[in-house]
Amino acid sequence: MNILLAFAPFLAFALVDRALGSLDGLLAGAAVSIAMLVRDMMQGRSPKILEIGTVLLFAGLAGWFLAFQPAWSIIDVRLRVDLGLLLIVIVSMLIGKPFTLQYARESVAPELWSGPTFVKTSYVISAAWAAAFVVLVAVDLLWIYRPDVPPRLGVWATIAALFAAVKFTAWYPKQVHGKAR
Repeated sequence: MNILLAFAPFLAFALVDRALGSLDGLLAGAAVSIAMLVRDMMQGRSPKILEIGTVLLFAGLAGWFLAFQPAWSIIDVRLRVDLGLLLIVIVSMLIGKPFTLQYARESVAPELWSGPTFVKTSYVISAAWAAAFVVLVAVDLLWIYRPDVPPRLGVWATIAALFAAVKFTAWYPKQVHGKAR
C-alpha cells in the first residue's frame, strides 16, 4: 500500500493545519513531501508523479503564503490543497501516466507493465481517486459558500470518499485479475 503512504504529506498538512495554522500545515506538508522524495531517491527508486507534484504543491503554496500573506481562511487553504491534488491526478492521466501506474509497477511483474489491462486498470483506479478528490473540493466549496451546513456532514463525506477510494484501489485489481483467468 505504498500509494497510501504517498498521502502522508496531506495527513501532515491536515493535522498541523488544524493544530497550528495554515502556514505551518503547508510547511509540514512540504517537509514530509521532500523527505519522502529524498528517501525514495536514496533507496534508488525513481521519483513518482504524485510525490513530485506534492512537493511542488506544498512548497508553492507555502512560498505564496510567505511572500504575499494572503487572507486565506483554513478552508481556503484546504480548497487550494485539494484542488492541487485533484489537478496532479488529472494531469497524470492526461499525459498518459496515471499516478497509480508507478505504484502498481512496484508489485507487478515487469512483463505486465505495458499490457492494455494493466494500463487500463491504473486509469480506472486513478479516476476513482480523482472522483474522491472532487468530493473533497465540493466539501470545501460547500463550507466556503454555505457555512451554515453542519461541519460533520462535510467530514463524513470526506471520510466516505477517501474510504471508498482506498477500498476500490484494493478491490478493483482483484476483480480485473479474476476476469483475466
